[in-house]
Amino acid sequence: MKISTKGRYGLTIMMALAKKHGEGPIALKLIAKEHSLSEHYLEQLISPLRNAGLVKSIRGAYGGYVLAKDAKTITAGDIIRVLEGPISPVEVMEDEEPAKRDLWIKIRDAVKDVLDNTTLDDLANYQGEGEQDSYMFYI
Repeated sequence: MKISTKGRYGLTIMMALAKKHGEGPIALKLIAKEHSLSEHYLEQLISPLRNAGLVKSIRGAYGGYVLAKDAKTITAGDIIRVLEGPISPVEVMEDEEPAKRDLWIKIRDAVKDVLDNTTLDDLANYQGEGEQDSYMFYI
């Protein structure tokens, strides 16, 4: 399973909104500028997040977006599922050997567990330990 730019940028939008929670609506233009992303692409991603009830839009000259729920109640899994669809690193085949089928199910459940137990608040307030090596994980 590889998370596409939809999921990555969707998390970026949601983390930006969580970090500025309580400061009023945040324009996508500001998020795009701060993170060097395409405003047009972010506009495409915000709609499904709004439809899922994760963000609210505020109209007007000082409008923008705010979280629809507390960041502690929104998980990374909620965001990824809205933008990427079901979390399934491997399609489990019924006619597959039981040992392999069980392995795929364990991998799926482990990924779901991490995503569903990581809140938006955790991500927005993450205190890292400095520089990390860059890894690419393909599952």
